[in-house]
Amino acid sequence: MSQVLHTPPPTRAPADDDLAALAARHGLSVSGARPTLPEYVRQLWARRHFITAFATAKLTAQYSQAKLGQVWQVMTPLLNAAVYYFIFGVLLGTKHGVPDYIPFLVTGVFIWTFTQSSIMAGTRAISGNLGLVRALHFPRAALPISFCLQQLQQLLFSMAALVVILLCFGVPVSVSWVLAVPALALQFTFNAGVSMIMARMGAKTPDIAQLMPFVLRTWMYVSGVMWSIDKLARKDDLPHIVTVLLEINPAAVYIDLMRFALIDSFHASQLPPHVWAAAIGWALAAGIGGFVYFWKAEERYGRG
Repeated sequence: MSQVLHTPPPTRAPADDDLAALAARHGLSVSGARPTLPEYVRQLWARRHFITAFATAKLTAQYSQAKLGQVWQVMTPLLNAAVYYFIFGVLLGTKHGVPDYIPFLVTGVFIWTFTQSSIMAGTRAISGNLGLVRALHFPRAALPISFCLQQLQQLLFSMAALVVILLCFGVPVSVSWVLAVPALALQFTFNAGVSMIMARMGAKTPDIAQLMPFVLRTWMYVSGVMWSIDKLARKDDLPHIVTVLLEINPAAVYIDLMRFALIDSFHASQLPPHVWAAAIGWALAAGIGGFVYFWKAEERYGRG
């Protein structure tokens, strides 16, 4: 007898609709899928203790290999201020016509360093922590926010040295020092927003981290860290649009607010018009815009 081989009928691949229905029936969801924005905010808030602990641990470990340890948190911006004073204050003469120039300069350097370090750390927040991103499930925005919090902790630690400098150069303690609190809160929001923007860009193109020092150095030179924007704006030969751009520069806005809060010789007339509105506007635009921009790529971080 001849044997007849029966070929089994081809099986039909399950359709996407069938798979979706099967997943829904068993309560399954896509691994690593981006949550809704409100859910993402809730997850981030639930991990606030992780964010704080991670920032503190990073700050503690930052100078653990140095013999002077945490002293470098104060020494680094002070040494930068000394270099800038010699080059800009003495050699280029920017200190002339600026009352309390050393407190003026040191305040600018400290506040600028906060923004600069936050953005640089944010640029590498994802690309420099791929092992953590791939190993654990958590809202990725926790990383750039924690790095900004680390820089805020370092600034607050350094503020003790700034207060000593202010007192040594005859700047009295004033009730206006309280204004430093909302100014720093707005600056932190702005820094965190820009850091999240740069974190997403740096995750896709790590080479951006190599370009950022040049961008930030240029930004520093136009932000009035070492010279007075108000003094330059009084010159008649300066185009009005240039003056406006210098005054609404977010880095300059937060530096001026801190100088106004801490230095009694820095008067309200030296602030740009509507400075608090500009500070709030920059904080909201960068904070909300940066957060949404980062969240939109949440499922792609650490992949590829």
